[in-house]
Amino acid sequence: MKPTIRSLHVIPLFILLILLSACGNTNADPSGAAALNKGTAAPKFDLKDLDGNQVTLAGLAGQKVYVKYWASWCPICLAGMDDLDTLAGQTNDFKVITIVSPDYNGEQSASDFTAWFKGLQTENTATHVTVLLDEGGKWAKAFGVRGYPTSLYIGSDGILVKKAPGQNANDVITSTFKQIS
Repeated sequence: MKPTIRSLHVIPLFILLILLSACGNTNADPSGAAALNKGTAAPKFDLKDLDGNQVTLAGLAGQKVYVKYWASWCPICLAGMDDLDTLAGQTNDFKVITIVSPDYNGEQSASDFTAWFKGLQTENTATHVTVLLDEGGKWAKAFGVRGYPTSLYIGSDGILVKKAPGQNANDVITSTFKQIS
């Protein structure tokens, strides 16, 4: 029996269908849970706060997280600290944390930064903000932080939804999280 032209078209279509079905979602969560947000998986940071307590992204699972990367030498960062502290003290559907990278990109040592920042807190400044120490900038590099301040918006599914350089006003942060699951 001689193959017809129509039947010859079926073979490449069948092969194409097999190839396409073999392609998976490269952004899929390895746990099998469906992602709620568009973006890429946020680096799974593991950092210490100023009191030496361990804070991990895994420990914040199921929560939306606003991360502000900043530096003590950055005047724009310092000018926005009171607003950020106000936001951190409010009831929101997201957690507010900040990250500083001692001994990286011009930042002072961890001990010098901690002493300096705790001095600010005794002046009733930055009393609600959680500060994590990314010594040597390992996680700044992983997140692709290239300047200060930089805002990171992480969904409750651990997806980095948005990265924004520059200062963000509290109303912008809050409205952005209304669009994130």
